[in-house]
Amino acid sequence: MRQFDRFTEDNDPHGEHDFGSFELEGERLFWKIDYYDTTLEKASPDPANPSLTTRVLTLMLASEY
Repeated sequence: MRQFDRFTEDNDPHGEHDFGSFELEGERLFWKIDYYDTTLEKASPDPANPSLTTRVLTLMLASEY
């Protein structure tokens, strides 16, 4: 995920670089980053502000989506 750099207009229409997919050992995986407030109860009021935001990385098998 760290090396993912294949962002396109199709998979990153807003230029946020917070979603991607890749293959590993024959399995397709998705990853995404969500931006929560510091209580992890709702969306961050300002995702660009680290003092107001907790980022959560989710990795999942595409087959489970």
